[in-house]
Amino acid sequence: MPNPDDGTVDINWNLEEKSSDQLELSAGWGGGIGLTGTVGVSVNNFSIKNIFHKEAWDPLPQGDGQKLSLRYQSNGRAFNSYNVSFTEPWLGGKRRNSFTVSFYHSKFSNAFNPYTGLPDKTRSDSQWMKNTGLTFSLAKQLKWPDDYFSLIYSLSFAQYNMHNYPIFPGMDSGIATNVSLKIALQRSSVFDPIFPRSGSNIIASVQLTPPYSLFDPNLIYSTNPYTKPEYHKWRFNAEWYVPIGKAMGADKNRQFVLKLAAKYGFMGRYNKKLDFSPFERFQLGDAGLTNNYGLLGYEIIAHRGYPVYQSSDPTVNPDQSSATQFFTIFNKYQLELRYPLVTNPSSTIYGLTFFEAANGWYSFKDYNPFRLRRSVGVGMRFFLPMFGLLGFDYGVGIDRLGPNTKLKDASRFTFMLGYEPE
Repeated sequence: MPNPDDGTVDINWNLEEKSSDQLELSAGWGGGIGLTGTVGVSVNNFSIKNIFHKEAWDPLPQGDGQKLSLRYQSNGRAFNSYNVSFTEPWLGGKRRNSFTVSFYHSKFSNAFNPYTGLPDKTRSDSQWMKNTGLTFSLAKQLKWPDDYFSLIYSLSFAQYNMHNYPIFPGMDSGIATNVSLKIALQRSSVFDPIFPRSGSNIIASVQLTPPYSLFDPNLIYSTNPYTKPEYHKWRFNAEWYVPIGKAMGADKNRQFVLKLAAKYGFMGRYNKKLDFSPFERFQLGDAGLTNNYGLLGYEIIAHRGYPVYQSSDPTVNPDQSSATQFFTIFNKYQLELRYPLVTNPSSTIYGLTFFEAANGWYSFKDYNPFRLRRSVGVGMRFFLPMFGLLGFDYGVGIDRLGPNTKLKDASRFTFMLGYEPE
């Protein structure tokens, strides 16, 4: 559309948006709770300002780049969980400052008789744990030291309501209220988040609760000092992606990529007279899919080739231990060699081989950064726009091998759905 008065031209480009929304429908059997079903939807171009405009519903109001996620999971009597989150990626409309609000509620009941394996209404009504949480998060893009930096603030509220549910030592009934502030500094220069080919992602964070025992010294002598858990938790994650060699064939994206990662976590306490908080600790091992963080109150660090750790000693066979160990310190190192098989816009598929080493410790006096569990293996990743990420891994725990342990007994096949676990 030329304008002869000022010699300029306006170009109107009509386009039709391609949906990137995702639908999740799944069902599974196992885990001691029987049949479990999940339904979820993520709308990646939502518009909350058009929610009251009838003509904008097609089928949902869209166009502002906001993200709305809804998810519900249940098996009936034993487990129910739902969560809702909303993200505004351009708060204020001028800079890439994202604001997120998320809410979740979960209930887990001891609904099955361990002797018969059948549902037991009496047990489900008398042994349960409920958790309700609300989080506000603001991610602010920085201009210094460079444009890759961002600062994230998160304010979280979580309430754990337990009744005859002995998941944490010393606390099987009562209400615990966890209020914390998390501050994270991140620098991300990753190119293509689906299949990163270059760049790095480094994030350091600290999560703090009020020092309740400083204001209320009697909390130390309380029969249940964890009604208001206090702690400070420090995390550091670093990932690098390095292209190796030249691109193969006509497709310039066909190139080996080396991923290197290091992750650390440490939980501290304000008062040495109080034990570490039973909430917000670290669980290591397995595939990370059991990360019901909102339900059980701990972070899961996955380790392919190993079940959930039961001890910080790598020589202890985790399959023969009796209780899960929740650690206050962990280290994890990762090395992956990836090769893309399909890199078109409709799908991304790549294969990988990996080496991992990790471990966890209960206290700093037991900490030994050189005493690690090691594993090797291979895997595949599939990214489909409609369903998100699907992944499969076959890992062998090197430290599980022994004179009386066969390869099949020291290996594990794991899968992931929707996200890459830590």
